[in-house]
Amino acid sequence: MTVDTQDSGASAPAVSLPPRTLAAVKKFVAEHGGSASAVIQPVGLDGVRITLVGADGVLGDQVVDDLATANAVVAAVDNVTAAEWERSITSIATPRVGHWRKMAGWVANQTRFPKARNGLG
Repeated sequence: MTVDTQDSGASAPAVSLPPRTLAAVKKFVAEHGGSASAVIQPVGLDGVRITLVGADGVLGDQVVDDLATANAVVAAVDNVTAAEWERSITSIATPRVGHWRKMAGWVANQTRFPKARNGLG
């Protein structure tokens, strides 16, 4: 699937939508209230993160290669609107159960931590 984008009247090349990303975003919307806000954030060499906040507040994300692809994915999915990290979004965002443990990785399962190396511990 491709989407033609236009920027101030000049024709831009068609953007190829990643089918797995498109399917994942559609599934997320269907499972989390039928609508979502999408915050598009460049993450350096890894690409661009599309952070989704469902109508129920649950967070989800997808990473694509570039900004044009991220914008095209958001535009291609019904009931997904582009947003910024504003009070209306952050106030409803609720990480899934277990999200903090997953993000903490190996640290989440530690019972003893090494001594600080900065001279303060």
